[in-house]
Amino acid sequence: MDKAKRTTLKQLAGATCIVGLPAGELDAAAPVPPGGHDGADWLAAYNPVWTSPSKNAGESMPCGAGDIGLNAWVEGGELLFYIARSGAFDETNSYLKLGRVRVRLDPSPFVAGASFRQELRLADGELVISAGDVAISLWADVEQPVVHVAVESGAPRRATATLESWRLVDRDYLPDEMSMHRAYDGAPVVPRQRADTVGFAEGGVLSARRNHDEDTVFDLLVAQQELTAVKDQLWNPLRGLGFGALMLGPGFAPAGETVGRYASTPFRGWSLRSARPQRRHSLKIVCHVARTDSQDEWLAGLRRLTRTAAAPAASRARSRRWWRGYWERSYILIQPGPARPDSQPWRLGRNYQLFRHMLGANARGDWPTKFNGGNSTVDPEYTDPKLRLSPDYRAWGGGEFTAQNQRLVHWPMLKSGDFDLLQPQFDFYRRLRRNAELRTQTYWGHRGACFVEQIENSGLCCGQEWGWQRGWNKPAIHMPGVEDSAFVDHLWDTVLEFCLMMLEVGRFTGTIAEGDLGFIDSCLTFFDEHYRREHARQSGRELDADGHLVLFPGTACETYKNALNSTVTIAGLDAVLGALLALPATRVGPALRARYAAMRATLPPFSFRVMEGRRTIAPARLWDRIQNVEIPQLYPVFPYGQYGIGRPDLQVAIDTWRVGVDTAAQKDIKSWHQDAIFCARLGLTEEAARLTARKLDDSGRRYPAFWGPGHDWAPDHNWGGSGMIGLQEMLMQTPGDAIHLFPRGRGTGTSISGSTRPGARASRRR
Repeated sequence: MDKAKRTTLKQLAGATCIVGLPAGELDAAAPVPPGGHDGADWLAAYNPVWTSPSKNAGESMPCGAGDIGLNAWVEGGELLFYIARSGAFDETNSYLKLGRVRVRLDPSPFVAGASFRQELRLADGELVISAGDVAISLWADVEQPVVHVAVESGAPRRATATLESWRLVDRDYLPDEMSMHRAYDGAPVVPRQRADTVGFAEGGVLSARRNHDEDTVFDLLVAQQELTAVKDQLWNPLRGLGFGALMLGPGFAPAGETVGRYASTPFRGWSLRSARPQRRHSLKIVCHVARTDSQDEWLAGLRRLTRTAAAPAASRARSRRWWRGYWERSYILIQPGPARPDSQPWRLGRNYQLFRHMLGANARGDWPTKFNGGNSTVDPEYTDPKLRLSPDYRAWGGGEFTAQNQRLVHWPMLKSGDFDLLQPQFDFYRRLRRNAELRTQTYWGHRGACFVEQIENSGLCCGQEWGWQRGWNKPAIHMPGVEDSAFVDHLWDTVLEFCLMMLEVGRFTGTIAEGDLGFIDSCLTFFDEHYRREHARQSGRELDADGHLVLFPGTACETYKNALNSTVTIAGLDAVLGALLALPATRVGPALRARYAAMRATLPPFSFRVMEGRRTIAPARLWDRIQNVEIPQLYPVFPYGQYGIGRPDLQVAIDTWRVGVDTAAQKDIKSWHQDAIFCARLGLTEEAARLTARKLDDSGRRYPAFWGPGHDWAPDHNWGGSGMIGLQEMLMQTPGDAIHLFPRGRGTGTSISGSTRPGARASRRR
């Protein structure tokens, strides 16, 4: 693709507006040019505004920036907010909050009959609460891990701020908390939570903890998964990891301790109080997460952050600049103008912005946004009343990253132009490449990086999925390196989606990060060498009689198990190899190009089957059972793009959607289901509109974009991500060297072709 075409892709990814929709429809008008709406103007109508306090944390409003997430609400005449920062993993790989802050003003402005307004100002990335003559602003600095609270009052008031902790003593985690660290499910040891150290120090209130280096889930899993021989070569992200928060402010001094209970969890608080009543108060909470060789070194890092933290005015100004730039990157506006909360199409556009705001709050993180709530989880009883557990709880793990779910959080960042938000997810895999290659060498004796589906932040398998009956110094009863899991055994191909994302960023921007081609090569090498080895071990030949790889044993997602020639695996390998071969010779030289072409030639063809008299894509050539409710036979539509508008045999893919699934449960709108995306890619406009409307409509919670729990947890970020993708695909698709705007299966639309390949021609979408 030439430079001019790349620029066009980038511009189109960054300036799309849809307007004037009749109720229940998704139609489109001309794109809005960058700057056509001032960020403060067009976003203001989407700002969530509450005119009454909340009942509890379940009615909180998210805020944040950098890699800090805040959940804020007013209850009982006080402002409360949880603080989370990416990467705060304890020894068990639970993902812990940094604490809860409670702010009280005396006299209180939150009195009966007084005005009340809580507003998330999206354009500025800050939350403002107004009551009577008081305004409280809350924001996180986009460049430093610092939370700011600013109070302005018409009359002098005294302020009290309390940092609350519920991790007060060392204790065994409860059986009901096992989902916080699924590796321990079935383990012969009981996971243990260490208490935080909290007190008055460093001029304020300091809460800190540091992992015990030789007592982490990493050490447990290395022994379980028979990797002790290479343990010293494996990267351990938990070793030396410490995290905590320091709360302080000018004119504030220690004011004693409090005890209490919030929801179902006892807590202790350490309070700071202003020396005298004032019209203005300022607090900052410095949030430090770092791997160090000692607690003293960690503390020195916290002191540096505190010393160099920007003043509130400077922090606010630069954070506002970042957020306004963020919103100027791309637009999807539905029924722009004044707020229309009674209109479903308007709500879809509003909720798209709200979820994109939540994603933007982790733009600078070392760790990617997690599918199961990101940094926006609260006390679990407000999701499931039976779970009367601490605010640290979340289902589906803390330092465990389910790849099928993570991908849906990150695919929409491509077309929204948020390439920087993709980097933490890419870094996650980049860091783990060596660990993945060591696993391959240890288990199978060949080259390449093997990444599992339920992957710990160290690159090791989740202990529960590996299976405790075959580990912990017991004889292996399954194949080496293969999880003892009915759902995820042999599920190694999800990494191919992230390889394709890396290449797509290059296609959209013209730049591929240093080292990514080597990473992708290692992933491809695993599949090529592994399945050659497996087939040779069973038959004496590396390839079948037609010169193709035999992808067995395999799996089509978690659904079609013990599969031969999984359609997902074939589609992923084909898409990544095709994208590599499309790169210029300066990136892929003749020898490597020949190798990739030869590898692509060994891929087996897709399998097909006739259902209800129609030819459809099969999920695999053979399989022995159906385990889950995904539709892997449509992964050649999304994410891999072998079928769709502008591609051959579109009707085969449409018929696969219509009649090519095996159970009714495979079609759904909740959580990670991709139905709206499939329909948009296939040009099924009415179905895509109906499914997207259901997907992106209000969550049913006070905050409209707190979807879930669906299959996972709340807020369900892969619910929001898949909804964003569906809406984006209705607006713009980029197959090969073409750009389709507002694609439909039938009717009129717009296509742009920028192909420079010999023999290629523009193809107007039908």
